[in-house]
Amino acid sequence: QVQLVESGGGLVQAGGSLRLSCAASGRTFGTYAWGWFRQAPGRAREFVAAIGRGGTTIYADSVKGRFTISRDNAKNTVCLQMNSLRPEDTAVYYCAADTAVLAHPSASSYDYWGQGTQVTVSS
Repeated sequence: QVQLVESGGGLVQAGGSLRLSCAASGRTFGTYAWGWFRQAPGRAREFVAAIGRGGTTIYADSVKGRFTISRDNAKNTVCLQMNSLRPEDTAVYYCAADTAVLAHPSASSYDYWGQGTQVTVSS
């Protein structure tokens, strides 16, 4: 069993930055691939970024070049650095863990989820 707790959300102006963190407890952190997803009001949950066990990363086209996902196995933490934020990035952001080796964008395959953290970008 893995418990995930996100932090770092908040209100920021367009063009600003936020850094989200996801602290994990439970089974060995390094045996999971990790993903960040988001859900805006009235919209389906969507993939944002993922990082595999070996550190390979993938991103949604909408955030490529602006967001960076990273992991620190020693601290059991995965982070999402978000720069050049836009109003359309406003959503609840969730981290998730999967026993897969490689990073992937399929939400249905992730086994564990955090409770989410709100990110609001004002124009």
